[in-house]
Amino acid sequence: MREHNIVVLKGDGIGPEIVDEAVKVLDAAGKKYGFKMNYDYELMGGCAIDETGEPLPQKTVDACKKADCVFLGAVGGPKWDGVPGNKRPEAGLLGIRGALGLYANLRPARIFAPLKEASPIKDSITEGNLDIMIVRELTGGIYFGERGTGVENGEEYAYDTEKYTVSEIKRIAKTAFEMAMKRNKKLTSVDKANVLDSSRLWRKTVIEMSKDYPEVELNHMYVDNCAMQLVRNPKQFDVIVTSNIFGDILSDEASMISGSIGMLASASLSDGKFGLYEPIHGSAPDIAGLGIANPLATILSAAMMLKYSLDEGEAAADIENAVNAALEKVRTPDIYKDGFKKVSTSGMGDEVIKNL
Repeated sequence: MREHNIVVLKGDGIGPEIVDEAVKVLDAAGKKYGFKMNYDYELMGGCAIDETGEPLPQKTVDACKKADCVFLGAVGGPKWDGVPGNKRPEAGLLGIRGALGLYANLRPARIFAPLKEASPIKDSITEGNLDIMIVRELTGGIYFGERGTGVENGEEYAYDTEKYTVSEIKRIAKTAFEMAMKRNKKLTSVDKANVLDSSRLWRKTVIEMSKDYPEVELNHMYVDNCAMQLVRNPKQFDVIVTSNIFGDILSDEASMISGSIGMLASASLSDGKFGLYEPIHGSAPDIAGLGIANPLATILSAAMMLKYSLDEGEAAADIENAVNAALEKVRTPDIYKDGFKKVSTSGMGDEVIKNL
């Protein structure tokens, strides 16, 4: 029997609840397809602050580096709002990306047929299948650049610096081009090259990289236009590659095309097959412990883990199909509609397993 060693970071808020459902589904898929998951539960985020005083303990980092991949619920919450910035739960998330070299964030935005009516985009725009993959650079740019505060001429100021090297751009572009080769051979690079020097270097480097992928149709788009086009004509996109801050914003916008942020998974990859997998939504502390959180984004993140890191593609596809089948019958409160059965967090997990 194949064995996979996974570090699990349940995190805060609804994190433990949704992760438990994904673990149930992974174990069920393992029984069906002949593999076993070995879980190592570690701390990150607010729960780690409460226990150790640090959002990302070194013990967690060490465990992650020894694992095949990492599975995360969600971090953060108002409980830790008064904590200094470098000690906040979110600092643990930035820290683990840097410590594990997770430079490529994959965020698929797709519409599941049973949820098509939930999309705020009218049917004539989303007719047929809508499936966009956003490839976001994750360990560079303004989130990791030089920053600071001060006082000048009696007035307080603050600054954050957007900086990219050619090598940083090349490696994320390579990920995007290779993703495009596996899909529809179409790539849109998003920047702000009419204003920013960092974007001009980005565009220049992506164009140079395109020579290695002559089969891929490459086009460029300014980020403000891309934001508009995602709601005006999203079907024009297949793979989008962009910087850290632009990718953060655009992927959240794209998530709403699908009708619910509770449906969107993500993968953060380093060189090779190592990755960290998590839903893109937050920790939702207001509904934590109520048993009403939607676990499907987390379950779909588990499917991505099987596909991209663990070479269990058949099981991954089966989980995605099981999610689609579950949505034909049952809904958690966030996506509920008359005519469907309303279920709890665990009830949705059970329905997915039944459809496996």
